[in-house]
Amino acid sequence: MASVLNATRRALGALSTGALWVAGAGMVAMTGVVGWQVFARYVLNDTPSWAEPMTLQLMGWFILLGAAVGVRESFHLGLDILQQILPPVVNRGLEIVNLLLILGFGVAMVWYSVLLAIGTWTATIPVLDIPGGFDFLPLVAGGALIALFAAERLFDRIAGIEPTAASMPSVQEMA
Repeated sequence: MASVLNATRRALGALSTGALWVAGAGMVAMTGVVGWQVFARYVLNDTPSWAEPMTLQLMGWFILLGAAVGVRESFHLGLDILQQILPPVVNRGLEIVNLLLILGFGVAMVWYSVLLAIGTWTATIPVLDIPGGFDFLPLVAGGALIALFAAERLFDRIAGIEPTAASMPSVQEMA
């Protein structure tokens, strides 16, 4: 059982690291697109019409993939002041409730984003000439990863497992 858990953690760690690398590459690409847009507008006096929708596509990917990694690394928003005040048993219960809410949010994000993607797939994003449903793919992927990483942490909390650096590689360790 322990070997399965460790293998799962390693796989999820690799998935988290991959998501972070894709998010970083998207941020770099977005910076390049915005740089080109500014250069083309003010130097060439010819603003590329594709730059803004491309920037929005890239931004959706790096924000949502980064948010999913934040859930796994426990960098998401929380009320840390309560952890300082309340007893450990109550803290554990609040963390489980918090993780259940995050898991539910991720599942709802996937469900409704898939519905939106299907509903808008036949439309076309004019300048990019791609289906409109592409706008919602970052929400689907980000929601799935948020739910997956929240489920991993929830399992650990319910089982009373405190992941160590050896069993749950962090993004910094895997990079």
